[in-house]
Amino acid sequence: MNDSSQFERLRSELTLLYELSQVVNSSEDVSQCLDSALRLMASHLHMMRGTITLVSPVTGEIRIEASYGLNPEERARGRYARGEGITGRVIESGKGMCISNVSREPLFLNRTRSRDLKKENISFICVPISLNGEVVGALSVDRLLADPQTLEDEMRLLHIITMLLAHAALESQSRMDAGEGEVASFRPADFIGNSEAMQLVYQQIGQVGPSSMTVLLQGESGTGKKLAALAIHKASSRSDKPFITVNCATLPESLIESELFGHERGAFTGAQGMREGGFELADGGTLFLDEIGELPLPSQAKLLRVLQTRSVERLGGGETRNVDVRFIAATNCDLARMVEEGAFRRDLFYRINVFPICMPPLRKREDDILPLCTHFLRKFGAADRRKNIRISLAGMDMLTQYPWPGNVRELQNVMERAVLLLGQDNLLMPSHLPPALKRVGKGADAAEGGVGSDLSVSLPEKLDELERAYIVEALKASRGHLGRAAVELGLTERIMALRMKKYDIGYKEFRRRDADGSGRVFPQGK
Repeated sequence: MNDSSQFERLRSELTLLYELSQVVNSSEDVSQCLDSALRLMASHLHMMRGTITLVSPVTGEIRIEASYGLNPEERARGRYARGEGITGRVIESGKGMCISNVSREPLFLNRTRSRDLKKENISFICVPISLNGEVVGALSVDRLLADPQTLEDEMRLLHIITMLLAHAALESQSRMDAGEGEVASFRPADFIGNSEAMQLVYQQIGQVGPSSMTVLLQGESGTGKKLAALAIHKASSRSDKPFITVNCATLPESLIESELFGHERGAFTGAQGMREGGFELADGGTLFLDEIGELPLPSQAKLLRVLQTRSVERLGGGETRNVDVRFIAATNCDLARMVEEGAFRRDLFYRINVFPICMPPLRKREDDILPLCTHFLRKFGAADRRKNIRISLAGMDMLTQYPWPGNVRELQNVMERAVLLLGQDNLLMPSHLPPALKRVGKGADAAEGGVGSDLSVSLPEKLDELERAYIVEALKASRGHLGRAAVELGLTERIMALRMKKYDIGYKEFRRRDADGSGRVFPQGK
């Protein structure tokens, strides 16, 4: 950069900082102040999009408070947990990050879906907004592809800008408290994911939780019905009382009624002592009856009587005991169809179907797959003393293409297995995933007339995309060493060089990387 262009850049930056200080000092509306600041930045910088995200002081959730270049729908999708994606990691660590090309960065989630990563070449900068040593949010910028030195220079400027905006951000964060009680119900503890399908579930849990209404949770196995039942219990005034679970699918028919209603000594062969049933144990709290569709018809009649009278008799006993129980049932069966077939009592169905909640399968909440992967990798990685586990681009492609018939439970098991197979670089590759994920994907749905396939991408294009991803990951792992990357991929150096030329990949850009080879560029001293 020559002296005149450097002088012009410095003049533009000083002008921007001056105008930002004027906005901050004169604006009475903090939300308007933050939006105005982003518009000013767009007029002085090579900024395509920009966001200011803040941490909720109540739920800890990170969400977009101000934006430039995003429509309302895209802005509403901008929700993260701490440590989730680039924004979540910046807020968790308190350190800024630069991504030279977001399409090559596995951690970049594109949660807002505002970018076309196949067509746009974008660099991304994200810096924390801190005040008095506490991180309250982050400032992020999309810009046209830039070299590492330019990104570092702009990151330093963004750090200065956050100092000007910190007080406005803190004030805006404090105002999140007013409506946060309502928002908190949309993300119960222990749930991961902010897809539209799950937002509806969170809203329904928030609505029915504080009441004593009977709830029917419907959904495939592994979708989190028990987790939802526990969230409903915790949201009620009974949260400090027992939460008792009875699973009808795991009990023999001869023991189900004993588990539910209890028994007296000698009530049946093997009943050597008195036993309280689920209703008595849950008195004052919540009884969760899982897989209620497996309940035999005779037991259904007795259950209906208890729900109607709120009283129970132990097997082999004549004493009636009143119980105060909140009842939640769950099933992966089509109970309405079972009613028509005579396999489930119609009157019981109407009694339990007071407030139905449908738990969506994982294939219908695609946006949540990678956040769930990140959550489980951190959980199992911590148990295995591993940190900063990353997912390769090819691995991400396989995880998002697979239809997950076993839902979240299957995903959890796959991530636990993958952690055990990881190498020293903590990089999850396709080889660490089960063979089923390599054979089955959304393309299989298309072959059977299903939905979810991407017919706009040809097979050669898809293969090129995967090959390029493997080469990039090998170069990252080898810190740009061509020979080691070639050996990792089973190629000669000559073939490796030809493949890199084909995909316009240069080895030098992988030399100045951070210690874990993730492709992120840090300023010196970070």
